Amino acid sequence: MLVISTDKPFKKLDIIGAIQRLGIDDDLYTAAVRFRLLREHGFNVCYVETFNKFVDEKGKFKESLIIDMKGMQELYEAAHFQLHGETILEEALAFTMFHPKSTETTMDYPLSTQVANALKQPLHKSLP
Repeated sequence: MLVISTDKPFKKLDIIGAIQRLGIDDDLYTAAVRFRLLREHGFNVCYVETFNKFVDEKGKFKESLIIDMKGMQELYEAAHFQLHGETILEEALAFTMFHPKSTETTMDYPLSTQVANALKQPLHKSLP
């Protein structure tokens, strides 16, 4: 775990930027978490730059993503922060609602419970 011990917000942003430039954020989970948290706090994040690499030439999310259930769960949560006309996020919501239901019986506990709970009520709707 990375602990940033500084009281200066710009230093924290510099460190986060350096980590992103390392290419650590190439997986679905990290990209979706970053997108969700920034949108949740009012930042206008570009959904195309974030999720285009997970979409095939037909504009559909790649089937290979369904093995990453943590990433799928986070993509589902991130898709709830879509703005009008963001078709990739509309597709993400449909994709993430269908595939977890079809693989629910093969998931291990506690992931299966987390996914089932997220499908019933997205995280942002349960926060005060």
